[in-house]
Amino acid sequence: MKAGPAPQRILLVTGLSGAGKSTVLRTLEDLGWEVVDNLPLSLLEHLLSTPLAKGSAQRQRPLAIGIDSRTRDFDAKRIVGQIQALASAEDVPVETLYLECAGSELLRRYSETRRRHPLAPDRPATDGIAAERELMEPLRQWADHVLDTTDTDSNSLQHQIRKRFESLDQAPILTFISFGFARGLPRNADTVFDLRFLRNPHWNQVLRPLTGLDEEVGDYIAEDATYEEALGKIEDLLLFLLPRYQAEGKSYVSVAFGCTGGRHRSVHVAERVAARLREAGFPLTVEHRDLRSRPRDGIEDRRGDEGVNSR
Repeated sequence: MKAGPAPQRILLVTGLSGAGKSTVLRTLEDLGWEVVDNLPLSLLEHLLSTPLAKGSAQRQRPLAIGIDSRTRDFDAKRIVGQIQALASAEDVPVETLYLECAGSELLRRYSETRRRHPLAPDRPATDGIAAERELMEPLRQWADHVLDTTDTDSNSLQHQIRKRFESLDQAPILTFISFGFARGLPRNADTVFDLRFLRNPHWNQVLRPLTGLDEEVGDYIAEDATYEEALGKIEDLLLFLLPRYQAEGKSYVSVAFGCTGGRHRSVHVAERVAARLREAGFPLTVEHRDLRSRPRDGIEDRRGDEGVNSR
């Protein structure tokens, strides 16, 4: 008899190393799932029987468990048997998502990140990829969902997972994007906030090499006399609109925050507003489109940042 509340749904996330398991688990966590990575299935019954912490406001959330060839005592055929036993013993749907990827693309990813394949730490990655593909085959054949990520980047994979596994009663999926107007508006932005009225750290020689993720930059921007009032109104507006988007059945909302170059003000404000909305219970993803762009005076032309912005 389980002491803890049963999850609404159990999803085993598995597949080839480098195919995107970490991205999938992070996305599910953003959707409100409870996520456990590399848990031996022999411990799953203990996990399900563990009660929530006293006073916890968590509801019976769906549960995602990541397993792969690195999981202790990994045996694909035995895991299939455990899944069958779990599905028959628990009054909860148990599904398996398998992440597939072409060998050439996996090899490119390992070469790009300079990581060693877990099954071939002292041999070419191609040996590990081939060995793992054979090892994982029983799970691939058993899986309810097989997702090929060969031609899928991280952002596209996140959107696919959200589309497949989001609950119908959830709030719209939020994406915050910081960007620089000098490099054009982001595509598909539903709402755009122009932050070029805030003081510009680019014209401070010490702050110029930094970004909106650095505390010094945030402190500098926050000294603007309009900062607190303006950001408070932006946050209140989004908190007012999101429930109405949900009532209209809108699944995705993209909010873009722009400054001139896309490295300082837009990045800081996107992170600040995201923190406020997360505290209010809205899962969201933050993307910084131009964060890695090179700071250039030609882009940060003072004519686009007059008055207090050029201090």
